[in-house]
Amino acid sequence: MLQPFGSDLWLCDGPTVTGAAGFRFPTRMVVIRLPDDGGLWVWSPVAVSQELRAEIDALGPVRHLIAPNNLHYTFLAEWAAAYPLARVHAAPGLSETVAGTSIHHRLGNVPDPEWSDALDQVLVPGNRITTEIVFFHRDSSTVIVTDWVQQIPSGWFRGWRALVARLDLMTAASPSVPRKFRLATTDKTAARKAVQYILEWEPERLVFAHGAPRATDGLQTLRNAFQWLLR
Repeated sequence: MLQPFGSDLWLCDGPTVTGAAGFRFPTRMVVIRLPDDGGLWVWSPVAVSQELRAEIDALGPVRHLIAPNNLHYTFLAEWAAAYPLARVHAAPGLSETVAGTSIHHRLGNVPDPEWSDALDQVLVPGNRITTEIVFFHRDSSTVIVTDWVQQIPSGWFRGWRALVARLDLMTAASPSVPRKFRLATTDKTAARKAVQYILEWEPERLVFAHGAPRATDGLQTLRNAFQWLLR
């Protein structure tokens, strides 16, 4: 269930979800306890269970539910129903109809005042597939990426999907930006500016939705992943 990954930061791996063309993806949630009132900030929620709810409730009250791009919303409505006092924050492009729940706030480059003391964020623009918000948790020096960086384990996919995943760099030997996201980047100047902002955080740790988290070398891992855009 919840696994500590830094100061007031926990990870939770959830069930697989099925996307386009039958591709299955692992899921991961990040929970951060905010310093002001001990409220919880829940990023990319995974499936709700009684056991997980008990662990979450033991940490503190859920204040914020985060959909960091328009692809990561599968369990958002479940959490909104379970925690009706929590505010739902979503990246541009995710509608309430698709999410299945009310959206109280649209994420952008400016952190919400309720978490600005603990987290920084930047919107990565200029991509036809998705607009993603990348976050930085200061106390644990952790960057939180959703789909822009991936490293799904080799052998996760089978048959023709394994070939597509390998060619797309989803299962590359090191964390990488999938080729489909590179090709879908229509405004490289804007995307490059956002990535440079991320690198200025100089993170020690790195968490992404689809791949093993990195407790060290976060900055260098990101530099390597975005070399195609920065050169």
